[in-house]
Amino acid sequence: MLGIIRSLPVMLYFTFKGFFKDLKKDERGLSGVVVAILLILIAVLAILLIWTFLGEWLEALWTRIQSQGDTIT
Repeated sequence: MLGIIRSLPVMLYFTFKGFFKDLKKDERGLSGVVVAILLILIAVLAILLIWTFLGEWLEALWTRIQSQGDTIT
């Protein structure tokens, strides 16, 4: 039992090393992963651009509302 516990880190190391080595060689799903990452990146950039433009518009609208707030009786 003690021998198994001692050899466990070595087995895990070689298992993960082999897994990542095979993952680097496997090109079947690589394009799908790249496309998914690019789509996520494009979506985040689009949200940031919309948020920036919408934020400026809302800030201008809020400034107009506040400036006319004193005239309401």
